[in-house]
Amino acid sequence: MTVKVGVIGTGYLGRLHARVLTEIPGVNVVGYVESSDAAAAELAKMVTLDRYPSIAALAGKIDCAIVATSTTAHYEVARELLDAGIDVMIEKPITTTVDEAERLIELAAKKKRIIQVGHVERYNPAIAAVAELVRGSRYFEAERLGVFVPRSLDVDVLLDLMIHDLNLVLSLLKQKVVEIRAVGVPVLTDKVDITNVRLELENGAVANLTSSRVSQERVRKQRFFGSDFYISVDTKEQEVKGYRLIEDDGLHVLRPFELGVMKKEPLRAENEAFLQCVRDRSRPIVSGEDGLEAVALATRVRDAIEQSVRKFRN
Repeated sequence: MTVKVGVIGTGYLGRLHARVLTEIPGVNVVGYVESSDAAAAELAKMVTLDRYPSIAALAGKIDCAIVATSTTAHYEVARELLDAGIDVMIEKPITTTVDEAERLIELAAKKKRIIQVGHVERYNPAIAAVAELVRGSRYFEAERLGVFVPRSLDVDVLLDLMIHDLNLVLSLLKQKVVEIRAVGVPVLTDKVDITNVRLELENGAVANLTSSRVSQERVRKQRFFGSDFYISVDTKEQEVKGYRLIEDDGLHVLRPFELGVMKKEPLRAENEAFLQCVRDRSRPIVSGEDGLEAVALATRVRDAIEQSVRKFRN
C-alpha cells in the first residue's frame, strides 16, 4: 500500500521530515503547505515537491500528514487535519497546553484517526536497545544541552528540549511523579532557557534532568542506575554502555555487558513507524495520550520553577 503524505510547515524540522519521507519506499509525498516563501525556497534546495496554498487544498489528496509548524500552531493545524479525516504525526510537544491536547485526542477518537507525537528519542536505536532493561531503575539522570539557535523560541526549554526526557521518564520508568523540585532561568530569551528538575516517582525512584538551549556544546546523554545495573546511553552518538553487578570470589563487582545497537537515523525510524501505523491502524509507540502526559508533566514542572523563583525573591 502506497501511503500518500503531506508536510505542514517546512522550517528546520519540516524540511528534515520532507527529505526523509522522499527516501522511504512505498510513500508518495504529495506536497506541503508553507506560509513563508523563504522556508519554501530552502526546501526546494533539498527536494522537489508541490506547494499547496492551504491545508484544505492538500487534505483531500493525502492519507496522513506531518505537522511541523511552530508549536503554538500545532493545535489549529492538527485539528483541521483530523477534522478532514487525516492521520497526523505532530512534532513534539503535541500542543502548548493540556486542554488543547485533550481536545485533539477527543477529536481523533471521534474521527477514528491516529495521532503520533514526535518524541523522536523513543525511536532512537540506543533507547530502543535499553527500553526493556531499565524498568527497575532507581535513579535516572539526563543531560540535554544545546547551543542557542533562533528557532522554537515560541516555547521555553521545557517544551523545546526537556519534553523528550519527561517522556522518557514516563514511558520507560512507568511510574507516577509524586514530587517535583525545579529551578530555571531565562538567559537569552524572555522564557526559561536552562533548567534542572528533580522528580520523585511513586516507587521512590528519582529522576534528575538538566536541559539547556544556551550551552557551548550539544549533549544528549541518559544514565540509568538500578540495584544491580548501570546503563549509560548517548543518543547523539547512538552508543550504549552497560554494567551488571555480579559476585566474583565473594566480592560484588561491576562487569560490562554487551548491548547491540543497530544505528539508524531516528527521524526515519519515527516516520517509518508512523506510516506503518497508518497502514495497519495500530497504536503508535508515542500516542497522543503519551504526548498529553508529557505536556501535563511539563506544566507541573513550570509551576515548580515559578514557586522556586518566588522563594528566591522572598
